[in-house]
Amino acid sequence: MIPIQDSPLEPRRTFPVVMLLLTAANIALFAYELSLGPNIGCFVRAYGAMPAEITTGRGLVPGAPSPIYLTLLTSMFIHGGILHVGGNMLFLWVFGDNVEDALGHLVFLGFYLFCGVIAGLAQVVANPFSSVPSIGASGAIAGVLAAYLVLFPDATVRTLLLVGPFITFTRISALFMIGVWIVLQLASALLELTPVTTGSGVAFWAHLGGFGAGFLVTLAWRGLMRERRVNSE
Repeated sequence: MIPIQDSPLEPRRTFPVVMLLLTAANIALFAYELSLGPNIGCFVRAYGAMPAEITTGRGLVPGAPSPIYLTLLTSMFIHGGILHVGGNMLFLWVFGDNVEDALGHLVFLGFYLFCGVIAGLAQVVANPFSSVPSIGASGAIAGVLAAYLVLFPDATVRTLLLVGPFITFTRISALFMIGVWIVLQLASALLELTPVTTGSGVAFWAHLGGFGAGFLVTLAWRGLMRERRVNSE
């Protein structure tokens, strides 16, 4: 299921400047990665969030930022290929604008970065001594998906549906689409704990951490907003 366009019940009221800036930053940094040629591997290892570095508190490769915990932020803007960055930016484009509209620009920016950091930490907890750097915006975007689920549970999504050799466009419930996505992340994460699985290279625990953080923060934010409205009446 590839999302194309969402249809929430309430139209967006504000211009999604933060979502567009985040998208532009990710694309610009990916273009910079491509310009590095054979040095791209060194860049990824230096600025990706390597669990072993976060656990020990020190950089293990040349060029890593100081303090090393900054990689929890820098890693969000690094991607491993065109499909990686393209897929993440597509989900941010479809779902991020309405979440930004609901939360407000600055709150959305803080929310996005917070979910990304928690996602990185979740991957560290899952595999604390790994020397494989975690990269990508998917943890932060998982938080955005969780917020969308809380804020727009009745929305629908125009989707490109691939079923074997058949390709079609259809509208499905956002609740169903995001629900299927998170179930697949959980199943994949648990499967990697089994001895018969060597690992896919995908940071499923980061996805779960970002989603969980986004879900809880959005629930708390929505409750706070309701309380403020009640007190102001």
